Amino acid sequence: MKSKLILTLAVVVFGVAVYVGNVLATPAGGQSTTILAKATVGNLSLFGRSFASPTPGGKPQLWLAALQTFGQSDVYVVDNTFIPGGTTGWHSHPGPSLVFVVAGTITNYSSDDPTCSPHVYTAGQSFVDSGGNDEHMLRNETGANAETIAVQFVPAGATRRIDEPEPSNCHV
Repeated sequence: MKSKLILTLAVVVFGVAVYVGNVLATPAGGQSTTILAKATVGNLSLFGRSFASPTPGGKPQLWLAALQTFGQSDVYVVDNTFIPGGTTGWHSHPGPSLVFVVAGTITNYSSDDPTCSPHVYTAGQSFVDSGGNDEHMLRNETGANAETIAVQFVPAGATRRIDEPEPSNCHV
């Protein structure tokens, strides 16, 4: 009887937590997402190096890149389009994302920034979302459409996007 009561209480608490999380989440609007590609890959241990062309009169400069994962990963290529005023709503990802602005202008707000300053990116620019505990929101604050392409790495089987409530330091 006691274990049945504990189980019932646990189910109720979990249900309330899910309900409250959904109620407090900030919804996307004026934004659409298309998954262009998804693949599951095993452990990654990528390392590249090159000597970049020197500047006139300069020395060649070393360039390095490294990416390492442990365990299987789901890798996504995601196309996000935004109408004027469109937003992703506050959300997080369990892994990193490389985000490329391919059209228009997009503004990124991050909960990791104590002042929640807007970071504006235009077509041809890119930025990194490190994932994890960083909640962020993308918004098109212009009068023209905008588009981003993101390459995302998440643990295999994990939810790619997690809706989040507005952070206490970001009332935008």
